[in-house]
Amino acid sequence: MFDVAVIEDPAAAEVSLDPMRARLLAELAVPGSATMLAAKVGLARQKVNYHLKTLEKHGLVELVEERRKGNVHERVMQATAASYVISPTALAAVQPDPSRSPDRLSARWLLAVAARLVRDVGELITGATKAQQRVATFAIDGEVRFASAGDRAAFAEELAHAVTHLVGKYHDESAEGGRDHRLVIAIHPSIKHPQ
Repeated sequence: MFDVAVIEDPAAAEVSLDPMRARLLAELAVPGSATMLAAKVGLARQKVNYHLKTLEKHGLVELVEERRKGNVHERVMQATAASYVISPTALAAVQPDPSRSPDRLSARWLLAVAARLVRDVGELITGATKAQQRVATFAIDGEVRFASAGDRAAFAEELAHAVTHLVGKYHDESAEGGRDHRLVIAIHPSIKHPQ
């Protein structure tokens, strides 16, 4: 089971967004059968089986074990990931495009950049998984508290200067066999979620 999987297929995205199927995916972080799940979610075993077959068809759950109980074959299933992210690729016709209106100070542009990040890293993960390879990535995640809007603006200016300097130092357009990497740095107000 992966920690996170990316859903790129529109049909799989639709299936995963059904509230009952989403609940079954959450329950299947630990392997379970339709009979076990039926008691937890309050549905008949046959209905749970129907949902599990749909989730399996779209690669969101997989068979872990088959057991024989009397005349019945019990299929034990598990989610393919602990959590899922739906890629903007699933909504290809309307996915955000940061090049439409680039504005470093716009929250909507930041969202379009983040959507591109999810799409691109999702594609890299999918390709690497098929090739049984890892994807070389790096991320920094943290929080900073600014005393004023002026401090925030000064920080952004300093950060832009430092990153521009580093890119200038390491970017080599003529490097044979070199590989381009996308750099995304974002800053936005923190949201506190209840525990």
